[in-house]
Amino acid sequence: MALETSPEQPTPVRTVLQLVGGWIAKLGRIWVEGQITELNRRGGTVYFTLRDPVANVSVRVTCPRAVCDNAGPAVIDGARVVVHAKPDFYINRGSFALSAFEIRPVGVGELLARLERLKQLLAAEGVFNAERKRPLPFLPGTIGLICGRDSAAERDVLENSRRRWPAVRFTVENTAVQGSYAVGEIIDALHRLDAAPDVEVIIIARGGGSLEDLLPFSDEALVRAVAAARTPVVSAIGHEQDTPLLDYVADVRASTPTDAAKKTVPDVREQLALIGQLRDRGRRCLSGRVEREIQWLTGMRSRPALADPAREIERQAEGVATLRDRSRRCLAAALDRAGDGLSHTRARLVALSPAATLERGYAIAQRPDESVVRAAADVRKDDELLVRFKDGRITVRVDAV
Repeated sequence: MALETSPEQPTPVRTVLQLVGGWIAKLGRIWVEGQITELNRRGGTVYFTLRDPVANVSVRVTCPRAVCDNAGPAVIDGARVVVHAKPDFYINRGSFALSAFEIRPVGVGELLARLERLKQLLAAEGVFNAERKRPLPFLPGTIGLICGRDSAAERDVLENSRRRWPAVRFTVENTAVQGSYAVGEIIDALHRLDAAPDVEVIIIARGGGSLEDLLPFSDEALVRAVAAARTPVVSAIGHEQDTPLLDYVADVRASTPTDAAKKTVPDVREQLALIGQLRDRGRRCLSGRVEREIQWLTGMRSRPALADPAREIERQAEGVATLRDRSRRCLAAALDRAGDGLSHTRARLVALSPAATLERGYAIAQRPDESVVRAAADVRKDDELLVRFKDGRITVRVDAV
């Protein structure tokens, strides 16, 4: 129950500390997991700090020396352990600590089993899906690098990148890459680089190490932070055989820091050689096209119509002259034939004409209507007839038939 206090009726310190100690004592014995730091053996008692592997929090632990010795030589600084302890609150000093009764080192098999369960959980959520991975830019303007201070991984990435492309720029964030502070520092550095507008790629690099050394790069918080980053992330942790969970969530996985530099930065010599090859291909294609067009133009110019245009005109003129002569001959022949036919017709007409008969001394008797009298029986007495001669005609009356 809450204490009822006031400025007039304050609660003594001893009462508050006694109540706090009572509340803490109600927790009983519990199992706690963490990482050992600041291990110190003094007499028959062992003192160390148990740090959380993710958050930047810790608690002091005390235990008899025999408990620490029973755990074996694995109880050293940096070791992951599970401690069976009872929370204690020391009223005289107002401090909190755990009193350990048993210490168990976390074995490699158990760590691998935990990592496998976490891997399956994240895979089921789609964190490792290939669809969400982004391609790296061809030539990033600025590359963010997260690595240990003055580490071999930092030198490998910087030297190989500048050897491949001397103008490349880096923004380096030095953090802890193992231990209890590593996860928090790496996540903070990732957030800063991801928020920087000029950083186009982020490389997280670390050299080789044991499974325990690389555990921060399999931490769930770090994996989710990389998955949520807007900037493409390259994972370059350890050697080829090392596969922390960061490799599965990163957009590109590099086997080593040197390989990360090769995958992130193009080689200027290779690009210049590629440009030379493409330029040569373009020159060959253009030269071939020009040569084909020249050959086509030469072939067109070699044709008679283009080689001697006047000769074609002359040939056509000769054809026109030939046709004209033929037409003239045809027309003259037709006129000659028509003239001959006309002469023949005229001769026949003259031969058959009554005028020709009159020329020979004959006369033609006609009635007033100019019909020809063909027989004497056709004439009656007193009929008037016209007698036509070659040079005129006369009117006569019939006196007798």
